[in-house]
Amino acid sequence: MPSVSVPTRVRIGPVMAGLLLGLLALMLSACDDDFDQAQASVDNVPVLRIACETTLAHPIAILARQFEDETGTHVVVTTGTSRTLYEGLKANRDGDLYLPVSLFYRDDTVADGLLGEARRIGFNVAALIVLKGNPNGIAPSLEALADPSKTVVIASPEASSIGQETRRILSRRGLYEAVTANATVSETDSRGLMRALLDGSADVILNWRGAAFTPGVRERVDVIDLDLDVAVPKTLALNLLTVSRQPERARQFMDLAASPRGQAILREFGFLDTGGHGFGE
Repeated sequence: MPSVSVPTRVRIGPVMAGLLLGLLALMLSACDDDFDQAQASVDNVPVLRIACETTLAHPIAILARQFEDETGTHVVVTTGTSRTLYEGLKANRDGDLYLPVSLFYRDDTVADGLLGEARRIGFNVAALIVLKGNPNGIAPSLEALADPSKTVVIASPEASSIGQETRRILSRRGLYEAVTANATVSETDSRGLMRALLDGSADVILNWRGAAFTPGVRERVDVIDLDLDVAVPKTLALNLLTVSRQPERARQFMDLAASPRGQAILREFGFLDTGGHGFGE
C-alpha cells in the first residue's frame, strides 16, 4: 500500500439530515434479522446473506440497499463481532459472505474450509478518539493514554478485536504496561468504548476509526489519527463462503464494494480505501 500523508488531527464534519434518515431506513431494511426468508422463497426472490462486523454495518447497509435496487436480490445483513459471527457460520454452515474487521480472522480460520475466495475492499485502522473540540486537551500521541491526569478506557484483548489491536499497537511502542496501569481495562467492544467516551467515563479512547463515523456519534467526536507505522492498517476482505447458495450474486456484491462507488462509501464512514486513502482526501 502506498504511503499516506496523515494529518495529526481530523475534524469530522456534520452530516446532512437526509443521510441520517436514509441510514435509518437502510438499517431497518437491509439489516432486519426478522426478514421472512420463507416468504422470499415463495415469491422467488433470491436472498444474499452477509455476516458483517458491527463496525462496518453502516456502509454495508448502504451497499446492500443499492444492490437490492439494482439486482432484485434481498440482502440480509447479520452484525456482531468477527469471532462470534464466524463461530455462528461454522456451526450453521449457512451464509454467503463474511466480512470481519481484519484479515486476521481469515488467516486464523481458512483451514476450516468454510472461507473461499476473498476480495479486498479497503483497510481498517485504529485511532485516538476524543470529544468534539478535544475539551480535555488530549495530546496527539499514544503517550496520552499513559497520562495519569487523563481518564482512559481501553478494551481487553480477550474481549474484542479492538482490544487485541490495542495490545499490539501499545506493545510495539513499549507502552502496554504503562497504559494498562493508568487505564480502566474494559471487557467491551468498539461500541462499549464509544459509550464510555460519550458518557464521560473516558477522556480518550483507542478505537477502530470507523466507530467514530456512525450516525449520532460523528457529530460529537473528533479523531486524532496516528501515523500508519504506529497504527498499521488492517485489510478488510469480503469472504465468499464455500457453502454459499448464491455465489455469483455474492461475487457481484464483492465487485460493488470494491468499485469506485463502494470505495467512496467506505471512505465516508472512516475506512481507508484499497489505495490507502480515507483521511479526508
